[in-house]
Order: sequence, then C-alpha cells, then structure tokens
Amino acid sequence: MASELAVLWKRHQQEALPAVPTAIKGELWVLDEVMGGCIAHYLEGDLGLDSGRTAILHDCRADLDRLLPDLEGPAVDYFQRLRILAELVLRASAVERILPETGDNQRSQEP
Repeated sequence: MASELAVLWKRHQQEALPAVPTAIKGELWVLDEVMGGCIAHYLEGDLGLDSGRTAILHDCRADLDRLLPDLEGPAVDYFQRLRILAELVLRASAVERILPETGDNQRSQEP
C-alpha cells in the first residue's frame, strides 16, 4: 500500500490547484496545504502520524466532505484524490499503531 500511496501522492503534487468557486477557494487552499503537510509528513517520516496530525487529518477530511458537493469538473477529481490520500494515510497509520513491535527489542524466551 505504501508504494500505491506514494504514486498517488506524487501525481497529486504534480497538479496545480484547479479552478474552484470563489466563495470556498480559501478554505480549499488551506485544506490542500494542511492535508498535504500531514500526508508528506507520513510519507517522509519513520514515525507515522502523531495524535495531533491524526486529529487534524480527520477534521480536514470532514471539512472536505462538506465542500466536495460544491465542486465540479477537475476540482472534483483533485479534491477527491486528496480525500483518498488522507483516508489511506489514516488507515495505514492506524494499522501501524496496533501492530506489535518487532525487531531487536524482542528476546526469545528460553524454557
């Protein structure tokens, strides 16, 4: 899933912000920046998302869900992709939090 996420993110970064209704342009720009920052942090870091970024991404996704019905054409595709990216990051981050740690810290128990 990580490579799929990275490919989708790269595609998203290569596209310019599409034309959107003037009344919500500022809000959409902020959502794009904030959500993009959380997604980039997840992809570039080793630590996943902290609880603050997780909460921010959840809130931004809810705001985006509210605004998506007001969009048309390329803007729908652009912001729907951003929503999908947020969902993938939130799911991956949740899985990482529940999986047990493995590695050098685990010692085999001998009878």
